[in-house]
Amino acid sequence: MMNLPVPSVPESDHGVAWLRANVVRFSEGAAHTRRRALVERELAGIDVASLLRHEGEHHVAVLARAMGLGVSVADVQAVAACYQPHLAVTPEADAAIARLVAACGGVQDELTAARIGLLVQACDATAFLIEGRTPPVPLTRRIGADGAVVEVDLTGRPFGEGRHACPGRAHASALAASPFYRLHHGDRPLVLPNAWDFASAAALVEAGFPAIGTTSLGVAATHGVPDAAGATLDETLSLARTLVRLPVPITVDVESGFGVDPRELAARLWEIGVAGVNVEDAAGDAEAHARVVRGFKDGAPGLFVNARIDTHWLGIDRDGTLERAVRYTDAGADGLFVPGLVTDEDITAVIEGTTLPLNVLAQRPVNELARLGVKRVSTGSLLYRAALETAVTAALAVRESGPVGPAVGYEQVVALIDRHAVP
Repeated sequence: MMNLPVPSVPESDHGVAWLRANVVRFSEGAAHTRRRALVERELAGIDVASLLRHEGEHHVAVLARAMGLGVSVADVQAVAACYQPHLAVTPEADAAIARLVAACGGVQDELTAARIGLLVQACDATAFLIEGRTPPVPLTRRIGADGAVVEVDLTGRPFGEGRHACPGRAHASALAASPFYRLHHGDRPLVLPNAWDFASAAALVEAGFPAIGTTSLGVAATHGVPDAAGATLDETLSLARTLVRLPVPITVDVESGFGVDPRELAARLWEIGVAGVNVEDAAGDAEAHARVVRGFKDGAPGLFVNARIDTHWLGIDRDGTLERAVRYTDAGADGLFVPGLVTDEDITAVIEGTTLPLNVLAQRPVNELARLGVKRVSTGSLLYRAALETAVTAALAVRESGPVGPAVGYEQVVALIDRHAVP
């Protein structure tokens, strides 16, 4: 259905009709190929990190600035309101086109149309993405075999697919960035502690951490099942429903996806209120994992998908790390996690060879990782394992009549839970 042709538009040299007739969105054949190349070149010249909005900024203004354009948001909105061929064009929109062409240099050609088209197509769709709609645009129109216009449902493919797939997925994600997304683009790495239950997560929040992740080992071991066996889907969802009560973004370790449809799992997590997921490839087939990554992004476009590459962790196909990173980036990942990446040389190679923020385990001092350009440092199962060690040490001390180390008071734990109780 997505490979059907788009509805044709008549040639025109005026206003919105001119824009429709010269953008890739309503083109086929050689014109489509040529115009898509213009759009891709324009997008390639934009630093995605520059699209992170400040409080109160309109996303169209941010995109225009990144493109070096001084345009009126109101003009873009006026055109967007009647951009689709089945909508009637208003005089206000035609007048807005004239001003937008002037802002783009005054030449009414395909490059100018491509630049205006980027702003117009980002207008409403990105607004809906910011609102959390899934998919942000519910349908698109194509010409069926009988020549009639048919409506194609975009559920599960929010950025389209095939030759008309949106080439600006990463740019849209940045423009619609959640607070969790922005934490990956600061001057210092996001130190992400990984909790295994509500109390551990709440204590970490009160210690000042701006986001909390879960640890698959901690969740699995707490329930008496092995880690990385795909056996804790229900337990992970249950914990997620509890953790989203906390006043910080929550990201969930979903192992390799638990063997379920990633689109459906992403949608469930997004509905719960989860900000991100960590999904691992276990150094298996990269193409298959790329499909999982794409599934998570399609199921919930606003979800921060951290694609874990286990080549260094497992000592498998280390030379293929960069190839996997590029493949997962192309699939729509928002971040890359390479546990076991430790040396300056290896870390720098991944950072310089990719465009996404790099996440590593806390296997080196954070200040050293910051110097190298790492953007996220996870504790993984470290905190859970440290808690086990402390618990056993305390129990042994009691048995041997020895001194017991410091512990959080009973009343403190009760108060901690009360402070975060459901209203």
